[in-house]
Amino acid sequence: MSQVAENSLSSVKNDIKTPHDSSHSEFSVFSFDKERGRAGFRGIFDNRLVLGVTCFATLGGFLCGYDQGVVSNVLTMESFGAAFPKIYMDSSFRGWFVSALLISASIGSLLNGPICDKIGRKRAIMGNVVIFMIGTALQTGATARKYQYLWNGRAIAGFSVGGLTHVVPMYLAEISRANTRGTLVSLQQLSIALGVLVSYGIAYGTSHIGGTNCAPGVPYTGPLLNGIPTFDPFTDVPLGGCTGQKEASWKIPIGIQILPALVLGIGMAFMPYSPRWLIGRGRDDEALKTLSTLRCKPIDDLSVRYEFLQIKAAIHYCRDTTAPRYPSKTKTWRFINNYVELVSTWPMFKRLAVGCLTMLYRQFMGTNAVIYYVPIIFGQLGFDPNATSLLSTGLYAVINVLSTFPAIMLLDGVGRRPLLMFGALGCCISLLMVGSLIAAFGSDWLARASAGHVAIAFVYFYCVNFAYSWAPVGWVLASEIFPFHLRSTGVSITTSCAWLSNFIIGLVTARLPTQIGRGGTCFFFSAFAILAFLSTFFFYPETEGKTLEEMGTAFGDVASEEEKQRVERIYRELGLPSRAFLST
Repeated sequence: MSQVAENSLSSVKNDIKTPHDSSHSEFSVFSFDKERGRAGFRGIFDNRLVLGVTCFATLGGFLCGYDQGVVSNVLTMESFGAAFPKIYMDSSFRGWFVSALLISASIGSLLNGPICDKIGRKRAIMGNVVIFMIGTALQTGATARKYQYLWNGRAIAGFSVGGLTHVVPMYLAEISRANTRGTLVSLQQLSIALGVLVSYGIAYGTSHIGGTNCAPGVPYTGPLLNGIPTFDPFTDVPLGGCTGQKEASWKIPIGIQILPALVLGIGMAFMPYSPRWLIGRGRDDEALKTLSTLRCKPIDDLSVRYEFLQIKAAIHYCRDTTAPRYPSKTKTWRFINNYVELVSTWPMFKRLAVGCLTMLYRQFMGTNAVIYYVPIIFGQLGFDPNATSLLSTGLYAVINVLSTFPAIMLLDGVGRRPLLMFGALGCCISLLMVGSLIAAFGSDWLARASAGHVAIAFVYFYCVNFAYSWAPVGWVLASEIFPFHLRSTGVSITTSCAWLSNFIIGLVTARLPTQIGRGGTCFFFSAFAILAFLSTFFFYPETEGKTLEEMGTAFGDVASEEEKQRVERIYRELGLPSRAFLST
């Protein structure tokens, strides 16, 4: 470090240790808002370092999207069915195989909470990447009828998927400026959508290795689809195995995930730590240098020092406030107290409720269920099964990616609430239209082809509305609403809620049409879209433009007189002006 930098760092350290008269603070005429720069989409290009770190870290989201997308394509390949016929033919067994990742991801995100606080966001990403590669290797190496390797590999990979969806958005939120945080964290959803899209493309390409049929010369004897027999791996596979489609058709798309995972794991070693985590661990010198690097400004720059001291003040306040309430110093009780504190006051419980409700609505608005109907409608309109798969999943994935961009451009401009409300209304209208058309014409789409085309159009309209609203905003809100000392714990709960909701929807999606009649499934999900709109309108605060340390004002935190005096004392000792205290 240069002599100038050392002198600057020494100056800041002295400021921290020496009490100040805040009325004569060097920050008394400083405007931090003016130093934040441009907001939103344009603002992310003002700091290309943070944008680069964000794009790299969201490889974690890419892995999650790819892993979820690739399995839906692999399960339809005949060579996979020949190797694992029970998964291919038994819908219940197949459902539990798919759900293994969801259950494991829910557990992984919960356990990742305390681990992430201990080892840091950066190391948690690296650790989860290692686990992900182990799970992927087990799945890729699974041989015919060795179900245990496939199941265990998927469960292990799911554990890391849950961990990555927990830590990556939180890491991005903690390194971002307030006026670009929503834009940068929403890149996580774009990366997930890209992962799904790439998985479809790779799986579609590899499905043609050796042909699309297991044994081209062997006639199908399986269940009829539109009057045509389908592939049955129990009876339609020659003694020596498939003579057409190769085993590589399904092994390559699964195994290739290891490459981006390896890049992410190695690359994260060169990425910065979260400055907030460093301050929380007492590594102030390193935190100040990291913050200076992330803001592309010298250590002695007033905006860097102001942000550093404000973060430090918020962390000190949380610790000073929590210690008298929960005096036990054992590790077990400190762990339990984190969960107790999340429901101990209304403002804190409101944070948890907003995070969990958002993740629940993301699934119960039918995002994974709506696409279930598209291949059915396509098939009944007389389309070829291969074309049905390509049109329903491929086109949906493309629209999903493109429709995420409005969120990236608008989140830090119009705010979170408007996007959520407009998205919920759009999803509700789409669901009502699709449900009505299914109820009216679903028994004979071939005779009502135009109605079928309209239904498909509204499914894609649903995709547009969901992709710019609840899909990205869910990650943004959960990562920003909790105070530092409870952030990892709170986000782990909301992320676990997302995966559990996904699991529940996966179980009920196939059963609902037979239980509540044609079209009733869409009406069921439209009711949750209405609830999502009402919850956002009456219950959700706007968090756009606020620093992570200012979220208390959004959720109505009301400090007692003693707590106000404690905050004022901390700010005075750190040399921050009284207006900085008033803003938090």
